Amino acid sequence: MTSFERFKIAVLSVAAASTLPAAGLSVLTLSGQALGQSFPAGNVRVQGNQRIEAETITSYLTFQPGQTISLGDVDRSLKALYATGLFADVKIAQDGRDLLINVVENPIINRVAFEGNSKLTKENLEKEVQVKPRVIYTRSRVQADVQRIIELYRRSGRFSATIEPKVVQLPQNRVDLIFEINEGSISGIRKINFIGNKSYSNTRLKEEIATKESTWWRFLSSSDNYDPDRLAYDRELLRRFYLNRGYADFRVVSGVAELTRDREDFFVTFTMDEGPTYEFGKIDVTTQLKALDPKILKDLVPLDEGDLYSADRIDKTIELLTAAAGRQGYAFVDISPKISRDRTKRRISVTFEVNEGPRVYVDRINITGNTRTIDKVIRREFRLAENDAYNAARIERTKTRLKALQYFEKVEINQEPGSAPDRTNLNVELTEKATGSLNIGLAYSSTEKLLGDISISDNNFLGRGQIYNIGAQLSSLRRSINFGYTDPYFLDKNLAAGINLYTTRTNYQSIASYDQQALGTGLSVGFELSEFWRMTLRYVIREDKVFNVPSYASNAIKSAEGSYVTSLIGYNISWDRRDDAQKPRNGWLFTFSQDVAGLGGSVNYLRQELTEAFYYPITDTITGIIRGEQGYIKGLGQNVRITDRFFLGGDNLRGFKLAGIGPRDVDYGDALGGNIFATATAEVTFPLGLPAEFGVKGAAFTDIGTLFQTDSFVPNLFDRKSPRAASGVGVNWDSPFGPIRVDIAKAWLKGRYDQAQTVRFNVGTRF
Repeated sequence: MTSFERFKIAVLSVAAASTLPAAGLSVLTLSGQALGQSFPAGNVRVQGNQRIEAETITSYLTFQPGQTISLGDVDRSLKALYATGLFADVKIAQDGRDLLINVVENPIINRVAFEGNSKLTKENLEKEVQVKPRVIYTRSRVQADVQRIIELYRRSGRFSATIEPKVVQLPQNRVDLIFEINEGSISGIRKINFIGNKSYSNTRLKEEIATKESTWWRFLSSSDNYDPDRLAYDRELLRRFYLNRGYADFRVVSGVAELTRDREDFFVTFTMDEGPTYEFGKIDVTTQLKALDPKILKDLVPLDEGDLYSADRIDKTIELLTAAAGRQGYAFVDISPKISRDRTKRRISVTFEVNEGPRVYVDRINITGNTRTIDKVIRREFRLAENDAYNAARIERTKTRLKALQYFEKVEINQEPGSAPDRTNLNVELTEKATGSLNIGLAYSSTEKLLGDISISDNNFLGRGQIYNIGAQLSSLRRSINFGYTDPYFLDKNLAAGINLYTTRTNYQSIASYDQQALGTGLSVGFELSEFWRMTLRYVIREDKVFNVPSYASNAIKSAEGSYVTSLIGYNISWDRRDDAQKPRNGWLFTFSQDVAGLGGSVNYLRQELTEAFYYPITDTITGIIRGEQGYIKGLGQNVRITDRFFLGGDNLRGFKLAGIGPRDVDYGDALGGNIFATATAEVTFPLGLPAEFGVKGAAFTDIGTLFQTDSFVPNLFDRKSPRAASGVGVNWDSPFGPIRVDIAKAWLKGRYDQAQTVRFNVGTRF
């Protein structure tokens, strides 16, 4: 008997099931010899193919017709055909001396549809799945897409979501693929537990982590949805919290989320080992760089022996020393803190080793996430450019400037290797937020009572960084309409050019027995003198009208009745070292301004003002603030009019009514304003124990001020230089309707005719 005849006698099935897809498992059916033996292959014929050419199918075979092959060769060819993803089933069988390849092609997807989805849009789901119309259908690809969709729902907090793919057969080997989705409910956080915490309560630790327990007031937040990535971030937040409070041995043993029995929520449990607290031991600075004096650097280190250990303070010290080395000409330094831990004395000694670091240059700056803001608006805030030497301090300054624009919710600047070992790419990841607003609302303040306003504004007009606002306001004391426009980089130069038009009518009857109407316009140009110094020049022309002066008003008010035109030029210089222009916690701000009126018009004076503000973080959540303001105005060849004088009380001197202190006509009770004033404020802001997302903070403050000297002559004038003072507490709330502030203050140092005010209530930010 020949080998070929023996080959036809036996029938073997070679499936290789462990390596083939779950769909369409086929057997290799050949009559003849055992696996591993060789036999001659005749012609190869293909059957069952509709779209795919026979030549394409045979090209995947690992042998050629006419060759002597083994069953192993055929087995490998079978697997190669399955691996293409083109076929639902493949069979290789012997037909006489020929090999017959019988294929069942996978269908073509005609349409992909989603049913039952309401929380995730069709567009979001289409971006996630791999299957598309006119793509070949495979069961493995569909199952992978099901897992992707489930993961998408889990990341949005819906862990009970289920997806069932349905296939609708169509003519011409086509199918419609339908994902039937049951979204389920959001899986919240029913309870957060901490195990092993002895020094800090559960309530305190809950404030530090990003995950929050589900409560009714978090309906606008997703922080109470379970997210495994957020849970990993919480572990890092806890580690930082303890490391900055002396717990150098702290570790999170585990962070576990357990689904409740009803499968609706999670119990989250953090198991921790706090360990003992450590203090700083000996602090030293060493360097091999001859031009750097280690003694000078050591004097800059803000760490003292005996201080509570803090990892953040070490990082900030490295930043400080890096900046100091840069100022002395070393742009590339490598500062390594060498830690020596004495577990017996519970002290950690730190030696900062300053060495010359590798020279690294910025290769490319890649910006992503700015779907509205154009690139040049972002790049002009950078303190370094491509091909510049890498400088961590300048990158941090760039990040601060980008945040100060108030265009972005998130600003992240990360590094990745560049085109060469000494090159690095900076990847700027941005998340934009809405900058335009249409506000129509009502508010109430203790000064102006009920207020109504309508305004349209945008701080990033057309994504070009330009600022405009149009607004109208109506209250019991004031009616105003204004328009403002500013281009912070006029003609693509570092010049902030702006124009402002306004008309205002104000009722001062309750404080000085007159009404005032103002109509004016102003032009301004601002520019940077250096990184932190800025100067602004301005020109204002304004017409003021004093009217509705009753017969019982002070003679000083009656003499001011009429219309006046003011034409002035002025400037202000500011030095801003705050860490955040909107909500500063550290740094200072100085501003000096001066105006000269008399370039035409009927009013002539010289006015100058100085403001100072200091911010200091007492703890992570408590901020100390000291503010001061002083002003002086002097008439040039004429008396200073009442509309140009300073008034104190209300917002600028809490504990007193608007215009509650200063020169006053005792006979009529009218406030006349003063030519000289000074105020000082000491304030501490602190949390009130409510969740941080509420945006509620408390404050304790003391305001001191004085206002004196007036050009008005009245027979019975009260005018004293003595200081006035008030102390109190307040609550600030960054509400969805705008900032709300309530202050309760007691005036404990006041003049005989001053007017005190215990409660002051304000809502909203006004133009």
